[in-house]
Amino acid sequence: MEQQNLITPEASTKLENLSQPELVNHIHLLESELSRAVKEVYRLKYKDLTEEQLDIVLKEHLGELQHELYGASSERYKKPKEKKKKKKDPVPRKKKPSERYPNVTIREIPIQMEAPDCEACGKEMSDSGMTENSEQLTVTPKKYEILKYKRSIYRCSCQSCMKTAPLPPRIVPGSTYSDEMILDVALSKYCDLIPIERYVQMASRSGLMGLPPNTLYDLTHQLAFFVKQVYQRIGEEVFSSRVVRADETPHKMLEGSDKKSWYLWGFSTEKLVYFDYRDTRSGDVALEALVNSKCEVLLTDVYAGYGRAVRLVNEQRQKVNLPLVQSAYCNSHARRPFYKVRHKFKESHFYLDQYHEIYQLEPDKDENPSLEEIQRARSKIVPLFEAMKQRAKEELPRYFKGGKYQAALNYFLENYEGLTLCLKDPEVPLDNNAQERHLRSHVVGRKTWYGTHSEQGAETAAILFTLVESCKLNKVNPREYFEDLVEAILNRHPVLTPPEWKKQNH
Repeated sequence: MEQQNLITPEASTKLENLSQPELVNHIHLLESELSRAVKEVYRLKYKDLTEEQLDIVLKEHLGELQHELYGASSERYKKPKEKKKKKKDPVPRKKKPSERYPNVTIREIPIQMEAPDCEACGKEMSDSGMTENSEQLTVTPKKYEILKYKRSIYRCSCQSCMKTAPLPPRIVPGSTYSDEMILDVALSKYCDLIPIERYVQMASRSGLMGLPPNTLYDLTHQLAFFVKQVYQRIGEEVFSSRVVRADETPHKMLEGSDKKSWYLWGFSTEKLVYFDYRDTRSGDVALEALVNSKCEVLLTDVYAGYGRAVRLVNEQRQKVNLPLVQSAYCNSHARRPFYKVRHKFKESHFYLDQYHEIYQLEPDKDENPSLEEIQRARSKIVPLFEAMKQRAKEELPRYFKGGKYQAALNYFLENYEGLTLCLKDPEVPLDNNAQERHLRSHVVGRKTWYGTHSEQGAETAAILFTLVESCKLNKVNPREYFEDLVEAILNRHPVLTPPEWKKQNH
């Protein structure tokens, strides 16, 4: 093989000193050498491929890399339809702010002027009592105050006894920060994803300068410890459910641990989300979660760690005659490989069209369909999966091993039983997208605060993310929920999980 002409060390100079033609030539040489190196790697990996097949594999992998770097992140796909002329909808009337936001307080501002003279007769006009009304939406900037408690001291005429009125119970007794301040700091971070340092900067712009970030971090730890009992209850309820969804995502431990690469493990049901940070991606985490659970179906991606956990749990359950755990797989993961090769392989559009029809038939969860309604809808989905399976079996032998399209077909066929378990069991979702969405706040958050600085910080994040995401799942305002939760704990009232709180307050 003829060796490409590379830039020698003597000829290489700093890029900023190269002319434009020299820089273009430099880039072309690097791209050519990179392509040659990648091709050589695949030649060694797939020794049984012909030169033509090797070129196809290389183009597929490079095409996928280009899409990841420069393509859209959305995986939306609509089945092509014939264009029909639509009637133009009438332009709706613009709603007033009070109509758009009925829960917002209205503050009336009367506007008057000196009585004008009539333009017709010249007499002074009088107030008719009528008004012409208009509305504006406004905001009052955050206001910081210092609460000064003046506790009365009582004494007896005998001069032998004095008593001071006690302070109300608080999250952190003796702290110089109020419960409202603690909640605002914690929820700004774990609900609104505002880093503590940015919160300090925002407070400074509002007139409160000099807030110590380390103290605010400690306040979030104190709140997490204070509400930990609810976190534990949520975990118990999640693993008492018949169907559990699971997923994990990387997390950086910046300091305070020998291991830097940690993982956030998420487990959820239709009503609750439970998080746990661990220093491993080993299936032992899933095994520990399942071993004492009542879970009968675990919905995940096709990660070997979950498969191992299910296998070991089932070995234990067989010994004591308990129901076995079944593995259900996410259909979004089966659809994704077809979506990625849709431009290179037009055959993939068949599977994308089938999945489009499947999701059109699936009842909307927001409408709270019954299990009977879901089962009736899924009965219409069965032929679509069977058609995909038949087509995949016919196509698989026609594509060589190592190609992206062959891998997509193989993934679908090998995991077909787990992908279609939802057709037999209406409680099992079609995909694991809901659990992946629960991880979104953590994923967005780690781009701003990068990781945690201690194992205590990881535990705090797990507790507060669990409560916040459970609130979001039940369409509950986290700030309202936390306010009532703190009050209930302080007054020794029964504490409620987000779905219980919603049921009681709506």
